[in-house]
Amino acid sequence: MARTRLLAALVAALALVLAGCGGASGGDGRTVRVALDWTPNTNHTGLYVAQAEGWFAEAGLDVEFLPYNSTSPDTLVSAGAAEFGISFHDSFTYSRAAGAEITSVMAVLQHWATEIAVRADRTDIASPADLDGTVYGGFGGPGEVPKMQAVIRGAGGSGEFSTVVLGTSAYEALYAGEVDFTEPFVAWEGIEAELRGEPLTTFAYTDFGFPDAYSVLLIGNSPWLAEHPDQARAFVQAAQRGYTLGADDPDRAARILLDANPDVLTEPELVTRSQRMLAESYLRDADGVVGPQTAEQWSGYSGFVYDSGTLAGPDGAPLTVEPDYSTWFTNEFLAR
Repeated sequence: MARTRLLAALVAALALVLAGCGGASGGDGRTVRVALDWTPNTNHTGLYVAQAEGWFAEAGLDVEFLPYNSTSPDTLVSAGAAEFGISFHDSFTYSRAAGAEITSVMAVLQHWATEIAVRADRTDIASPADLDGTVYGGFGGPGEVPKMQAVIRGAGGSGEFSTVVLGTSAYEALYAGEVDFTEPFVAWEGIEAELRGEPLTTFAYTDFGFPDAYSVLLIGNSPWLAEHPDQARAFVQAAQRGYTLGADDPDRAARILLDANPDVLTEPELVTRSQRMLAESYLRDADGVVGPQTAEQWSGYSGFVYDSGTLAGPDGAPLTVEPDYSTWFTNEFLAR
C-alpha cells in the first residue's frame, strides 16, 4: 500500500502547501471530504462500509472520497483541502513536527502492518541480523534507514547496509533479486506476492525490540475539528462503525469494498484474505475495541524518531525539544 510511497516528497510538499494556504479550513460542517492515501484497498474498508450502509448519511453528512494524487493526505488535510484523510503513524510524525495542522482521531490499524521482507528462497537470511552488507530497496522516507538499522541491531547485526530508493519498484526489484530486502504491507503486498508465486519471508519490527506503531490513522484538520465537534464526532463514529464491521465480519466488509470499486479491485481473493488478516491481528486494540489510541504507543515510535535526530520543525531544523505526543491525537470523537 502507500505509506512508504508518500514519505519521500512529504516534507517538501507540506512546506509549500502550508506556506501558500496557511492551514486554512472551511465549509458548512456537513460536507466532509476524505483524502485517500492510495487507490482503494483494505486500509479504507471501514469508510466504504459506512458509505454503503448509509451511516454517514444517517449522521447528516455528505461524504466525498478524494482519489489519491501526488499530494499526500497529510498535506491536503492540513491545508483545509480535505477535512479528514488516511495517514500513517510515521508520515504523521514528520508532518506534525513540521507544523501541519492535523490531529489523529482514530487508529485504523493498532500495530505495524509493514515488516522487513526477503524472498522466501533466501535461505541465507534467517534473521534481520543477516541483512548486514545487503541492499535495501527503499522509498526515500526520512525515517526508513534509522528504523531498519534499529531492527537489524536489535537482532544482533551492525545495521550496515546499502540503500537504493526505488519507490513502488522496490517490490519488483525484490522479486527479481536486484535488492535483498524491502518493506511491504504484509496484508497486501505480502499476500499479493504469495498469490503470484513469489512468497516472502517477513520479520516483524517489534520482535527485535522496535516500538510498535499505529500504522494506519484517520486524521482530521485540527481547526475544523475545533469548529465542528458535533460533525466530527458523527463522522468518526460512523467510520469507526464501518471498521468495526470489518473486524466482526471481514468477508462481508471485503465484498462491500469490492462492490464499491469494481474497476480498481479485480482480485477478490487478495481483498478477502487481506481483510481477514486485518480483522484477526490489526483492527482491534488489547480491549477488543476499534479505534482508540494511547500516549504510550504514540511516544514509543515518535520518540524513537525524535531521538534519531531526523525530526524537523517548521523551519526545517532538527527539533531540540521533544513534542508532547498526547496533543497529537484524540479519542474524544470515538464511540465508547
